[in-house]
Amino acid sequence: MLLGAAFSAFAAEPAGWGYFGGTPGGTRFSTAEQINRGNVEGLEIAWRYSTGELARRSPELIANSSTQTTPILVDGNLIFCTPFNRVIALDPATGAERWVHDPEVPQNHTLPFQYNCRGVSAWQDPEAEAGAVCKTRVLMGTADSRLIALDTLTGARCPGFGSNGEVKITRHWPDKFPGEAKLTSAPVVVSGVVALGSAITDNIRSDASPGTVFAFDVRTGAPRWTFDPIPRDPSDPAYSTWLEGSAEKTGAANVWSTMVADEARGIIYAPVGSASPDFYGGMRKGDNLYSSSLVALDAITGKRLWHFQTIHHDIWDYDVSAPPLLADLRQGGATVQAVVQNTKQGFVFVFDRVTGKPVFPIEERPVPQGGLPGEWLSPTQPFPVKPEPLVPTRVTPDDAWGFTFWDKAQCRKLIASYRSEGIFTPPSEGKGTLLTPGSAGGANWGGAAFDPDRQLMIVNVNRVAQAVQMIPRAEIPGVEGISLANGTDVAAATGTPYGTHRDWLLSPLGAPCTAPPWGELVAVDLSDGSIRWRVPLGSIEKQLPIPIEWNLGTPNLGGPVVTAGGLIFIAATMDGYLRAFDTDSGEMLWRHEMPAGTQATPMTYEAEGRQFVAMVTGHHLWFNSTPGDEIVAFALPARK
Repeated sequence: MLLGAAFSAFAAEPAGWGYFGGTPGGTRFSTAEQINRGNVEGLEIAWRYSTGELARRSPELIANSSTQTTPILVDGNLIFCTPFNRVIALDPATGAERWVHDPEVPQNHTLPFQYNCRGVSAWQDPEAEAGAVCKTRVLMGTADSRLIALDTLTGARCPGFGSNGEVKITRHWPDKFPGEAKLTSAPVVVSGVVALGSAITDNIRSDASPGTVFAFDVRTGAPRWTFDPIPRDPSDPAYSTWLEGSAEKTGAANVWSTMVADEARGIIYAPVGSASPDFYGGMRKGDNLYSSSLVALDAITGKRLWHFQTIHHDIWDYDVSAPPLLADLRQGGATVQAVVQNTKQGFVFVFDRVTGKPVFPIEERPVPQGGLPGEWLSPTQPFPVKPEPLVPTRVTPDDAWGFTFWDKAQCRKLIASYRSEGIFTPPSEGKGTLLTPGSAGGANWGGAAFDPDRQLMIVNVNRVAQAVQMIPRAEIPGVEGISLANGTDVAAATGTPYGTHRDWLLSPLGAPCTAPPWGELVAVDLSDGSIRWRVPLGSIEKQLPIPIEWNLGTPNLGGPVVTAGGLIFIAATMDGYLRAFDTDSGEMLWRHEMPAGTQATPMTYEAEGRQFVAMVTGHHLWFNSTPGDEIVAFALPARK
């Protein structure tokens, strides 16, 4: 298992950012401390760079894209991808363009099969001579399911990798639409293997493409192994958790978020999503292992080492969407090497990263029953005893909130009209069921950051309930995929008796019917599982007649960064600001309005003696955020 150390990606640059999550374990922690609590107010724009995507693409393509990328710093280049998989390398100190590679992905995706690239990864070949082509290579998955390897210094394709520097991934079943399945998250590289999962569009059909994890030789691109989270072999003990042979005809359970690795041990940690379709499971009765689970895999063989299922028979779209986080925890004078998994439910599961043994107790508790005809429900679900849930898990009419007595009263009536028995209330027909939290989280793909000195995990969460209405098939003629017409979200989920309509629980004034904050930043002490502080994340000033800062929190997507300077940098909100918070207190110390949508995670690094904080901005499909194509870097004023 220690072979992984010999195949580590590369030696991280001092105060650099060599991985999507900052470190191999995804801690998003930087040792840089030039920018600190005492001087962060002096941050100013150091440089800006436009990718040119707004001019290059049609308005329709831009509207069908989401900017969620985080750059990495490798071989002195700041490297990132656009939603359309163009890879760009910049001078990290000036933002000057060094090279661009365009894999020319097809421009045939229609709404809502979005274009998206969350990041790239890098690997340094310890056997290659200094200066050799592709001694250090950048690896990226594409919207048309290719894995591409590029030289970090020139952007040229790696000649010994696959065919012309790329490998084409073929899935078990063909896509129903272009873009139904694609590669969006940064690959994980460990033990000489590059592995990546797939983004498979939710709720299209019951027999969606399987969520296979693909692994290749990082030098040659030769296939090494695959892992399908749905066990197709009847000899696999998990096969029996798919009743009536449903494992053979069900899809998804895909790893669409970012995996992380324990490089020394050669272990990959894969966050697995829900099986298809999302909100009706009558076609896949049983607990459905290994969907909605954290799975530890041997990087060399792909063998499952251990797993934990965070939801049995997931019918709430509560994918395990956040990247896992590897942390060394101080407990009782000993160090526990842990893997931490945040979830959409707002739960935080903490395990020994080698054995999978829970660090804090986890209880199986009874949950609401009474599903749709033909549905199968688990009588219990796992609840961590510590930390406590990061978001509310129940909403009642007494929880109604409004700006005025009138809209509060309307919200009270609205809440009372839904089925709402707390978290894991089954979806229903008629008016529908309230999901608390909604299917966007709790935590989502942005994940968390970890300060090892303070033992603090910082994570952003959503606190807005969602209404889910199941619609009999006869009532939704003509819908084959997902329709976003007239602001509605109707998914056909073909192959099942029901389609699905989702909507946020909003008042007649357009605000959430539950009390603010609607988005929060939370600090969790992972040494004892306690909540250290929590503060609103985001202002509603742009929704007010007079733009006055009012930090009630907003829905958010994207993650935080924490630094040795005692700072947290995060954007993610609907108001378009990048913010800095005090790690010890949660006090907001600085904010800057960005030129476009901010549903991405920033990063920080040092170059030419200065610390920079960089953030990629652009449109996000589901937030309908401001279109843009700029990366913006901040720094303290240069010394003269």
